[in-house]
Amino acid sequence: MNCTALRIPYRQAGTFSKIVTDYIDQADALKSFYKYPPSLNGIQKAIEERKSFPAGREVLVTELKKQYGDLLQGKPAQNIDALLSPGTFTVTTAHQPNILTGPLYFIYKILHAIKLAEHLKASLPQYNFVPVYYMGSEDADLDELGHIHLNGKKLKWETIQTGAVGRMIIDKEFLRLVDAAEGQIGVMPFGKDIIDLVKVFYKKGNRIQDATFQFVHALFAEYGLVVLIPDNAALKKQAISVFKDDLLHQTPSELVGKTIEKIDEAGYKVQANPREINLFYLKDGVRERIEKVNSEWRAVNGKERFTETELLKELNEHPERFSPNVILRGIFQETILPNIAFIGGGGELAYWLQYGGLFAHYKVPFPVLVLRNSFLVIEKSWQQKINKLGFTAEDFFLPEEKLLGKLVARESKNVTKLNGSLTQVEKLYELLKKQAGQVDTSLTNHVEALKTKAVYRLQELEKKMLRAEKRKFTDQQRQIHTVKSRLFPGNGLQERYDNILYYYAIWGKEFIQKLYEDSLALEQEFVILSEK
Repeated sequence: MNCTALRIPYRQAGTFSKIVTDYIDQADALKSFYKYPPSLNGIQKAIEERKSFPAGREVLVTELKKQYGDLLQGKPAQNIDALLSPGTFTVTTAHQPNILTGPLYFIYKILHAIKLAEHLKASLPQYNFVPVYYMGSEDADLDELGHIHLNGKKLKWETIQTGAVGRMIIDKEFLRLVDAAEGQIGVMPFGKDIIDLVKVFYKKGNRIQDATFQFVHALFAEYGLVVLIPDNAALKKQAISVFKDDLLHQTPSELVGKTIEKIDEAGYKVQANPREINLFYLKDGVRERIEKVNSEWRAVNGKERFTETELLKELNEHPERFSPNVILRGIFQETILPNIAFIGGGGELAYWLQYGGLFAHYKVPFPVLVLRNSFLVIEKSWQQKINKLGFTAEDFFLPEEKLLGKLVARESKNVTKLNGSLTQVEKLYELLKKQAGQVDTSLTNHVEALKTKAVYRLQELEKKMLRAEKRKFTDQQRQIHTVKSRLFPGNGLQERYDNILYYYAIWGKEFIQKLYEDSLALEQEFVILSEK
């Protein structure tokens, strides 16, 4: 895979929220909402704080070894053993178990964790760093997680199962989806390879979280990635005190609510609002929100009802039945992992900035927040189309109308701008205003109003001239639209739409290796990969 890599600032990409770009720029307005900056110095400070936190390393390693079973070998096995050492820390990214890994950024996040862990080991050799993919397998949003886009076609898992997606079972409908994927990419150079790999793990009767774990392990084991499925009684037991406080006193809701008020006052959009209780009840294919009604706790839309005594008994005996929502997931993650850096997308960073008060209250170390890597991958045929139009890859971050305007301005033989003419008109009205003012000063305002009206009408004429000229470039307009639609499906980023299977089918494992090579650590820039 012969590619060139180009980096551009996230602001130039034009698709990231103000809170994200301000965080990258370390704006003063946001500094009170996180503890350490995304820098090597920030990492060192996070390490010092983490050293004093009583991490349950033995429990973590024991549960990981159970999870891995016969797969416990090579670099992941070495990294899991290393987690017992107080000098080993994790670099974590998290994501739900989207079927077949979902959008491309699933892959980008994992590679970023791997690259950052390696960078920190090279920069701070006195410590060890383990890249971790924390699987949000308890998410119940099948509408979001149950489909992929492959070569422009949406493939959806049509299942009647409910509850946590990670606990769902691969059925006939899922296998039909795999067959459909094979029909889309099977004839490509490495299409059979990746489909065969999928079929090894996504077998009828397997749980989604297990298939996802095994598939991700197959793709990234050689890089030392450790996959953690936190849907686990022993791990959740370590967070019982926070869960209990949420259930009985609703303290997390109050803490996060106060931070949200400050974020709103600072002029930023709030990403996630807390509920009074931020836990779900997870049992028998159901994940239902817990609410308190008078002196009773209930699973919304479920039959389960508890008195306080019954609730605490259930929590202590079956912590795996309590599932944290977005507000509590982060503090649960940081309780069970010796973590010093969290890699997330723009939305994730926005809601992590709401957690400062929550972490401080429970005295859990707050990790360094790092915006995940972003890539735009341009195949050779599409790069040739861009070159033929006379543009660069970064030009295509502009809207279609602006791209066409640039092309018309560059190639049109007719002058569509009235810049000189407008200047002359303004000079004429200034002379008229002066002349009229000598007759009667009250007339100057009238002349100024005439000038404003005349300039406005001339500007409208300029727009009409440009639109008329653009109509002469219909072929180029269509080509721009075709390229733009391919690189930015639905006017969104490619990484939020396309799936890894397509690109693996074209380039094989070399695609993942190339992404790894061009993944950044703490640089925080957008990467464009263009095939030569």
